[in-house]
Amino acid sequence: MRPLAGLPRGGRRPLLWDVPLLVLALGVVGVLCWIPAAHAASLSDHRTAQSFFYSGLILVVLTVMLAMVTRDPKRRHSAHSQLAALAGTYAILPFAFALPLLPLIRDTTLLNLWFEMISSFTTTGATGYAPDRLPASVHLWRGMAGWLGGYFVLIAAWAVLAPLNLGGAEVISGQLPGQKSQLIGRGGGLTDPRERLTRASSAILPVYAGLTFALWIMLLIAGENGLIALTHAMGTLSTSGISAGTGQAVLYSGLAGEVLIFFFFLLALSRHLMPFNLPGQVHGSLRQDPEIRLGLILISLVVVVLLLRHLVADAGAGGEESLAALIRAFWGSLFTAASFLTTTGYESVWWSSARNWAGMGSPGLMLMGLAIIGGGVATTAGGVTLLRVWALGLQGKRELERIIHPHSIGIGAEVRRLAGRGAWFAWIFFMLFAISVALITAALTLFGLRFTEALIFCLSALTTTGQLAWLAGAEPLSWAALSAPVKVILALTMVLGRVETLALIALIAPGNWSGGWSAPWSGKAGR
Repeated sequence: MRPLAGLPRGGRRPLLWDVPLLVLALGVVGVLCWIPAAHAASLSDHRTAQSFFYSGLILVVLTVMLAMVTRDPKRRHSAHSQLAALAGTYAILPFAFALPLLPLIRDTTLLNLWFEMISSFTTTGATGYAPDRLPASVHLWRGMAGWLGGYFVLIAAWAVLAPLNLGGAEVISGQLPGQKSQLIGRGGGLTDPRERLTRASSAILPVYAGLTFALWIMLLIAGENGLIALTHAMGTLSTSGISAGTGQAVLYSGLAGEVLIFFFFLLALSRHLMPFNLPGQVHGSLRQDPEIRLGLILISLVVVVLLLRHLVADAGAGGEESLAALIRAFWGSLFTAASFLTTTGYESVWWSSARNWAGMGSPGLMLMGLAIIGGGVATTAGGVTLLRVWALGLQGKRELERIIHPHSIGIGAEVRRLAGRGAWFAWIFFMLFAISVALITAALTLFGLRFTEALIFCLSALTTTGQLAWLAGAEPLSWAALSAPVKVILALTMVLGRVETLALIALIAPGNWSGGWSAPWSGKAGR
């Protein structure tokens, strides 16, 4: 691994260097439209092929025109302008993604298509359409929208949010959220936001695309259907959980396919597998990585609880269970727990066996808890993130140690930073997350949803785990049955969960972070 400053520098200035990020993203969507167009043409679905081809052509022409108008070499680029472009991308691109679907799905509304594509692009994966209602190329398009959304999240995390100490980088660096990182630019670092964005995208794309391609090929070798293998490979790497099938992890590949997907889940548990480091990040052994350790502990805890509950009840009743049933319950619990912890949401084909075997019906609280915690910082996973939970745990442990030994100092500099300023910032984010849950749930109940339904939908959108609505409740909840105002609220909630509350606050009032807000230990609090 290497820091961002160590990326190779290019000698020439790129042609599109002065074109706004939002315009470039629109052009990327236009070019990608031609992939499902070619796929539909290969299936002799000419109507679908024409819709995607002409939509792509419209978007590319529009991009060229906007680039000619908006290209300005004298424009001042700053980290906060890139943050504004990030928010603007989530406002505009879902309409571009929905453009090819307008002629194809005529018995629907623009709102439904917008909701579908904002769900895909934010890697939430919630859908209001039955799988057999959409053409195969549209399923491919949904998977590509989620895959591009995951790639966009990685670029934003490393090139936009991290330099502003947002998106979890504030926990690592211990610096104030919303302000430029003091570690950016040191030692020959990249201080130009455009240069950081260019180099981060070029460094992440080969790794991200290569891993997706590798998983797709391995699923094909395991016997999976070609389209499902591709959508699930994209859905796994982007943690969108988008599927061309029923939402289960595999269709034909069985246990082998689930094992392959499970190991790729682990990539969403830690940022240490990226080609460069976040500011303030210290590279160490993966075995000592706190996110991986905490993630594996939580997954193991869920599996043990589900297994022990049945074993204790079975022992009291004097019953006996076969080894095969125990293995199915173990794997179904292990896979589904890892899937929801990474906010992917794929369901194991043995998950129903695990639930029935444990006698718990639908353990919705466990799944919601895993989704709330979420995956690693600067990965495609959503949620509060493991590092923030780890920092709060370190702070609690440190406070207990100080009760026993008030003058103890037995922790290193990195742990001290996580347990101090990092834990403080993690607590601020956790409180904002909790307030968001309360406000959004209350807003949903005002539009007719019962409290339980409102809470499940809120957590599904805020943690970008759309499949939570199908599995967390006693009965599956339908996204299609929601009213228009509820869909608008949940779509905005998906964006909030993807961009994070601290980033939006920094965007709205960046000057406030340099003003009167101080950590309690800084000596300025309360003045």
